Amino acid sequence: MLEAFLSSSIGMATPILLAALGELLVEESGIINVGIEGAMLCGAFFALAVAYFSGSTILGLGAGMAAGLAINAILAVLVVNLTVNQVVAGTALDIFALGVTGVFYRKLFGITGKAFIVTLIPKLRFGRLTDIPILGGALFNHNMLVYLAFALVPITGYLLWRTRYGLSLRAAGERPEAADSLGLDVYRLRWQALLVAGLLTGLGGAYLTLAYAGTFVENISAGRGYVALAVVILGRWKPWGLAAASILFGAAMALQFGLQAFGTSIPYQIFLALPYALTLAVLAAVGGQAASPSALGEPYRRL
Repeated sequence: MLEAFLSSSIGMATPILLAALGELLVEESGIINVGIEGAMLCGAFFALAVAYFSGSTILGLGAGMAAGLAINAILAVLVVNLTVNQVVAGTALDIFALGVTGVFYRKLFGITGKAFIVTLIPKLRFGRLTDIPILGGALFNHNMLVYLAFALVPITGYLLWRTRYGLSLRAAGERPEAADSLGLDVYRLRWQALLVAGLLTGLGGAYLTLAYAGTFVENISAGRGYVALAVVILGRWKPWGLAAASILFGAAMALQFGLQAFGTSIPYQIFLALPYALTLAVLAAVGGQAASPSALGEPYRRL
C-alpha cells in the first residue's frame, strides 16, 4: 500500500510540477500568470482530441503543448503589449478555456463521451531497479513525462541562476526599468517566458489525459493550475522547492483516493477538498512571508 501511495503521489505531482516550473519562469520575468489553469485545460483537451483522431500519442503531446502555447501567447499580447491587468487577463482566459473546451468536447463527442478513450502512455521499465521493495515501484515505474518533469528541475535552476539569460530574466522581474536601461529587451524576455511556460503547462495538461485518465471530462484540470501557483510560493521560487511542494500536493491528492478506498463513513467530498484546503493553508501560512520578484504583477511601459 505504501508503494502504491508513493507512486501515485509522484504521478499526481507531475502535471503540477510542469505547470509550476513554467510559472516560475514567468514570475521571474515579472508576470503573474493566473491563466495557467486555462492553458492546462486546453492542453488536456487538444492533446486527447488529436491523439484520438490521429492515433498518435506524439502528435497528441504536440497538440497539448501548442494549445498551452496559444493561450499564453494571447496572454502575452494582453499583459505585455497592452498592459492589461494581469489577474483580470488571466482569469478571463481561464473562463475562455473552460468554455472553449466544453463546446468542442460536446460538439465532437456528445454529452457522455464514452468512446473518447485513448491508450495511456506506457510506463518505462528499469530492470531490477523496478523490483526493489517499495522504492522500486514508487520511483522506477512511471512514464517518460514523469522523468522529464523532474529532469527539468535542475535544468530550470541552471538556466535561472547559472546563465546570462537567467540573469536577464530575473532582472526583468526585479527592476525592469534598470534592465531596459542596460539594453535588455524586457518585452521580449517576458514574451519568451510566457511561451515556454505555455509549452510546459500544455504538456502538464496533456499528461492528465494521455498519461493519467486516458479520456477527457469537462474541467479535468480541476484547479491544478491554481495549485501550481501555490506551489511556486511554497517552493519560494526555487526549482527544488517547487519539486518538493509538488510532491506534497501530489501526496494530498493521492491520499484522498486512499482514504476513499479505505471505506470510512466520512463523506468523500471532504477527501476531495484536501488538496485545495492544503492550498489555502499554504497561502495563508507563507503567502505573506514569501519574497517574490520585486516587479511581479506590475505592467511595464517603456518611456
